[in-house]
Amino acid sequence: MSSLLSPFKRLYDLIDGFVLIMLAAIALALAAPDIGTGDGPLHLGLVTSLGVALVFFLHGAALSRDKLVAGARHWRLHAFVQSFTYLVFPAVGAVLLIALHDRLPADLLLGVFFLCALPSTVSSSVAMTSMARGNVPGAIFNATISGLIGMALTPLLMGLVISASGASMPLGKALLGVALQLLLPFALGQLARPLIGAWLARHKAITSKIDRGVIVLIVYSSFCDATAAGLWHQYSWQTIGSVMALSAVMLFAILGTTTFVARRFGFSVEDEITAVFCGSKKSLANGIPMAKILFAGHPALGLIVLPLMVYHQLQLIVCSVLASRYASRAEIGDAAVARA
Repeated sequence: MSSLLSPFKRLYDLIDGFVLIMLAAIALALAAPDIGTGDGPLHLGLVTSLGVALVFFLHGAALSRDKLVAGARHWRLHAFVQSFTYLVFPAVGAVLLIALHDRLPADLLLGVFFLCALPSTVSSSVAMTSMARGNVPGAIFNATISGLIGMALTPLLMGLVISASGASMPLGKALLGVALQLLLPFALGQLARPLIGAWLARHKAITSKIDRGVIVLIVYSSFCDATAAGLWHQYSWQTIGSVMALSAVMLFAILGTTTFVARRFGFSVEDEITAVFCGSKKSLANGIPMAKILFAGHPALGLIVLPLMVYHQLQLIVCSVLASRYASRAEIGDAAVARA
């Protein structure tokens, strides 16, 4: 009975913690937005900028170079994951921009493409690959390289789309902002790894709590800014609901496609697991800070990040159940080998 209930326990654990806290932050922002605006009494604009730098510093200090080297040898797997992340996803986003330009507001469609242009997650991709008994070194390599590539490629893709729409974005300034706030702290963390890496390895929960806490603060501040600017009165709940449905369709379509193509390529089950989880995920931890930099001062920031927030929660829940199914299949296989 406990094995049957384990997927639901993981689902409960995900929803009961981080998701509920984020929903509470959004509800508070909708009810009392003036408290948490970027230039409000809590000065969350400055606080969140410093928090983002701290998060990337800690990620840099915690990353083992040996694990990256160990996972760097499977070039076909890496090409697969990065192609889905930075070719297939943006192509889907571009098609949606063209197909839905007269059905959804421009800010929402910009958020959909922003979701498609983001790197893969690091922590959840690796954790779920490990849970599913996949190629963990390959997941570490792909998720980390994806984040590093995204620091440059995501702003470039967004600049191209925004320029094509007739608007403008100071691309050089955006790249410099990403480098200073994300890449520089990450590099400093790598330099500090010999001093604090072992301590961080013993206290992984601290990094996780800081990471999630900063994300909640950024989401809260973004929704406060959007609510204070009267954004939610501009669009109907039907429009927002349609974005939620679109995010769900995208997730299930990409999960099915990565699984099908990975099997057609003849990947082992372990590599298939890594390809599916790393190739289908999008990073809220990277996406929210990037949105804060790329769309600084944009009154629709809360609406732009809405597709990412919805997609992120869905991928946690759905991929947790999928990882449990992969793990169960591996356990059955091990039992059969033992009996033989």
